[in-house]
Amino acid sequence: MKTLTAIAFLLTLIQQTTQTFKQPNIIVIVADDLGYNDVSWHNKEMLTPNLGNLAHNGVILEQSYVQPICTPTRSALMTGRYPIHTGRQHSVLKPEEPRGLFTNMTLLPEHLRQLGYSTHMVGKWHLGFCNTSYLPTRRGFDTYYGYYTGSQDYYKHTRMSSTKPRTLGYDFRANEAVDKEAAGKYSAHVFAEKAVEVITAKANNSKPLFLYLAFQSVHAPLQVPEQYEKPYLHIKNTARRTYSGMVLALDEAVGNITTALNNSGLAKNTLIIFTTDNGGQTLNGGNNFPLRGNKNTLWEGGTRGSAFIHGSMLKNPGRISHGLIHVTDWLPTLVTVAGGSAKTLQGIDGIDQWRALMMDKPSPRNQMLYNIDPDKTPKHGPAGAIRLGPYKLIRGDPGRPNGWIPPPAVVDIDNEEYFDQLQDIFINEQCTANGKNAKLLFNLSKDPLEKQDLSKKFPKIVKKLEEVLDEYAEGMIPPDDTGLVLEGNPSNFDNLWSAGWCTSRPN
Repeated sequence: MKTLTAIAFLLTLIQQTTQTFKQPNIIVIVADDLGYNDVSWHNKEMLTPNLGNLAHNGVILEQSYVQPICTPTRSALMTGRYPIHTGRQHSVLKPEEPRGLFTNMTLLPEHLRQLGYSTHMVGKWHLGFCNTSYLPTRRGFDTYYGYYTGSQDYYKHTRMSSTKPRTLGYDFRANEAVDKEAAGKYSAHVFAEKAVEVITAKANNSKPLFLYLAFQSVHAPLQVPEQYEKPYLHIKNTARRTYSGMVLALDEAVGNITTALNNSGLAKNTLIIFTTDNGGQTLNGGNNFPLRGNKNTLWEGGTRGSAFIHGSMLKNPGRISHGLIHVTDWLPTLVTVAGGSAKTLQGIDGIDQWRALMMDKPSPRNQMLYNIDPDKTPKHGPAGAIRLGPYKLIRGDPGRPNGWIPPPAVVDIDNEEYFDQLQDIFINEQCTANGKNAKLLFNLSKDPLEKQDLSKKFPKIVKKLEEVLDEYAEGMIPPDDTGLVLEGNPSNFDNLWSAGWCTSRPN
């Protein structure tokens, strides 16, 4: 009798749990090239009131890591896999490169769609478009509004080809159709407007919402409407002044989105994740000070990103988390958030962080691969970095700029007057790990700025981390990179960056 009573109680409990669980709406916001020192919670000189409000009333992620550069981070976010397992470990996808994210990999929106979500993407794709099977609307998104390539003019939405004939191609889509109505409009504005439209439409849709909002801001070129620079007229460095205005425009766009959530009654049941895609580009106005390094380097300044998570379901909001989290972790974490089981996911490197984030528990991650790039120049050899506990090992060339660059020292290499300054930066730097067999060891818990190399002092720790790095290298697939081809030139498609000129991979 007692056994039957216990079974009945458990069944009732399960039924009540099922009935009370409501799948939250999920919004993932990715800023492009936003530096560690480019947000108000790291730098009081930066005006980001909307982002700051979300961060301070959520959980600021102080140990949130991304890949050193754009496409690798986006591939990791969408697949839950390190770039060494997707072939995207070497560089970004170039517009005329006949490549894309492998089609045999299940992406985050596909997982969420299977769990009953409506899935929408707004903004920068940069995971391949040469074949229609690479397009966002073929990879799990119900709708898409944005651009395929890695960068473009913020108003004209055009980009110059690298192959001849040199052609200025237009790149903006509504789903898979060319959208000329966006021409002349600043991208942060049109992306925010579309995001608000998606959120407003959700009020009439019973399905939970997944919105992936990948801003162009604040990637080069440095462009922003004049009014956003006015609060920064005291900054003499023109690159930094314009860039700061771009951050302000980004912040305003996020504010419009949170207003839409409140007006639609969706805010209470919406989880917002915000992250940069890589460290700031100090050669185009961004800044990572006091962290070392830059975008496209293995230093902390290239890989430790500004990030937070916000939502009413988080316990003890207003806290700062120092738990280790990697961009690959978002896929299994969000599958769990959506009511799925991360344990069923196969072949991923990400770790489910939901319990740690929601309940303010220690991070389940103690180890992290920064990257391994076997295609570095012969002069420097393969570059890689690994973290185990507080220790970080860099083997090979970590990349440049190499030092600690304060905000007044940033430049804009698209402006010719800064060319000589750029040369001075590289000439004067003394990179301590630019040999093929060079090794650097840092204890990040005591030395987060990477100033004291411990490799000679702790050779046993170096050996241990090298063994872990070698294990990853053994399981690495070759970089899926190739040269540019004339077939991708927009002159072949009425001056439009378009699909239909390559074979998808795997065949």
